[in-house]
Amino acid sequence: VQLQASGGGLVQPGGSLRLSCVASGSISSINVMGWHRQAPGKQREMVAVIISGGTTNYADSVKGRFTISRDNAKKTVYLQMNSLKPEDTAVYYCKIRSYGVDYWGKGTLVTVSS
Repeated sequence: VQLQASGGGLVQPGGSLRLSCVASGSISSINVMGWHRQAPGKQREMVAVIISGGTTNYADSVKGRFTISRDNAKKTVYLQMNSLKPEDTAVYYCKIRSYGVDYWGKGTLVTVSS
């Protein structure tokens, strides 16, 4: 199973980015899809998750600014990030869970700076 994330980059404060992560390989059912991030010198933290039924959960720091969604047919999870702040700067990792096994992508860098 491989996860390929894309969409990171440099954006000014207040700007927007959309991250995408596509799962490929031998995987039939994805229960949970999510995004985590790790800022320099900090521990990795959950940003947003979405389960197969569509229920979502967000970190308090991104509620109202980020939106997670998924396309089951395409095995893809998205993260729409609006009103970005410098403190959102981090490497963003996608993660999926299938039958109790977690798979991680390599990460995409998001830098919020003027």
